[in-house]
Amino acid sequence: MARLVLLFLLVLAAPARPQPSTVAERHMISAPHALAAEAGLAVLREGGGAVDAAVAAQAVLTLVEPHASGIGGGALMLHWDAAARRVSAWDGREVAPAAATPGLFLRDGKPMGFHEAAVGGRAVGVPGALRMLEAAHRAHGRLPWPRLFAPAIALAEGGFPVSPRLAATIAHEAERLGRNPAARALFLLADGSAPPAGHRLRSPDLAATLRAIQAGGADALHRGPIAQAIAEAVRSSPNPGGMTVDDLAGYAPVRRDALCAPYRIYTVCGFPPPSSGGVATLQILAFLSHQDVPALGPRRPGHGAAQALDAAHLLGEAGRLAFADRNRFLADADVVDVPVRGLLDPVYLLARAQLLDRDRAIAPLRPGNPPWHRPSAPPASQPPQPENGTSHLSIVDGTGNVVSLTTTVEDVFGARTVVGGMVLNNQLTDFSFLPEMGGRPVANAVAPGKRPRSSMSPTIVFGADGSPVAVVGSAGGSRIIGHVAQALVAMLDWGLDPQEAVALPRVGGRDAVVEVEAGTAAAALADGLRERGVPVEVRSNMSGLHAIRIVRGPAGTRLLGGADPRREGVAVGD
Repeated sequence: MARLVLLFLLVLAAPARPQPSTVAERHMISAPHALAAEAGLAVLREGGGAVDAAVAAQAVLTLVEPHASGIGGGALMLHWDAAARRVSAWDGREVAPAAATPGLFLRDGKPMGFHEAAVGGRAVGVPGALRMLEAAHRAHGRLPWPRLFAPAIALAEGGFPVSPRLAATIAHEAERLGRNPAARALFLLADGSAPPAGHRLRSPDLAATLRAIQAGGADALHRGPIAQAIAEAVRSSPNPGGMTVDDLAGYAPVRRDALCAPYRIYTVCGFPPPSSGGVATLQILAFLSHQDVPALGPRRPGHGAAQALDAAHLLGEAGRLAFADRNRFLADADVVDVPVRGLLDPVYLLARAQLLDRDRAIAPLRPGNPPWHRPSAPPASQPPQPENGTSHLSIVDGTGNVVSLTTTVEDVFGARTVVGGMVLNNQLTDFSFLPEMGGRPVANAVAPGKRPRSSMSPTIVFGADGSPVAVVGSAGGSRIIGHVAQALVAMLDWGLDPQEAVALPRVGGRDAVVEVEAGTAAAALADGLRERGVPVEVRSNMSGLHAIRIVRGPAGTRLLGGADPRREGVAVGD
């Protein structure tokens, strides 16, 4: 075991792939697909801002990464306005239709199976990504709205080569995609088989949808023929939902205040509810702030197997502790009482941090009793854990504005339903399938107009002078929280550059267990963690981290970008 642990140390000290972080001086985008990154970079080169680049990249992702995100889904975006020195949280999370009921995912009084609920119209939430991006563009955009859709339209019309990852994902989901005629026509070959990598995929229907949006803005999706087609597809599905054109017309994004808290010499800002990501990530960092985590960094003199095991132990236990609170308290704060202030109260966090022990696991693991929460507040419950259908973009423009955008259709290919060339989400399965537990209502239960709890964790870090020094986020379902927390520790505490940080073997606490990444040297830590009483799972991991560091010095500003090697992303800049 000692040799394997030492191998883990070597992996910590270097990226999983040989290339270093991308370096730029003016602007940068880190995106999960090269074509999306190219579209964003072209916008930045024309003088566009970070929001402009995000819109252009999101439009392209709708085509080239349809299994993960698109304008048929939702998105959460943190934005730093350098001139106003203000960070805002733009909420484009999907909402449940007016016809949704608490028993949406019950059959004969029992929870449905995940894919039984997710495939078809039942779980489709009212899309929010496009409305949110339009609102943010009105506030911060520099280039004309129509310009931002030109790259995606050209690619949809001319086609693009299917990547190995997309080809493999289509093959895995071919049977479910084949149930929807539009999805079958878009993604499968004439004989119903999946296309090989390199196959040129064209989407004239998406090109037409994007042209309508180019001319008419988000109204083109939320009103008129496209909205009617979405509602019809949802309601006529063999597994029907209740969405109407009124639901689509009535969707409104929300501009919220970001959640910000100190971590050592930094201030870390994340997303508030309906995301659980901001609260949970800030809690993890708060717990770790009472430990000498920097001393456990892989580049510290004398670093060895014991320090590697301690680092994994603390990351995992802090994550388990945060998830105990997440699963108990977090939901849509516009609908239910969520004690955000209490969960981030320094005195409460200090008390919770004392539960961390370097030598053994926390037992029993329980949620805390934060101040300012109602003792009768209902418990939260976990929905089934889906596969990962999420993307992340990190962007810094030439005037210092920053975007951290996490965007999703929820499961792989969402509801496996296509309208106008875009994949519709299955976001309502992020609600609890059980509307009550022990005779008490569940906080994250389905309700009309309610946003399902998310784990998306777009994050911006600020230095002592109040200027941004890092931007990061990830794909990965509820594992996003641990991915982002580990990457922050790697950059802020251990001094790793972004590419090194996002390439680390993943270690993180989620729910009651600590997960270590199979197929990497992190798996060698499992036995040592178990000896401390930590419940451990060794499993594959498809994190999708994208990070940028902003380094200021006498010679000027340097941007260092990293893209998770587990996916097909790149960081590019000038």
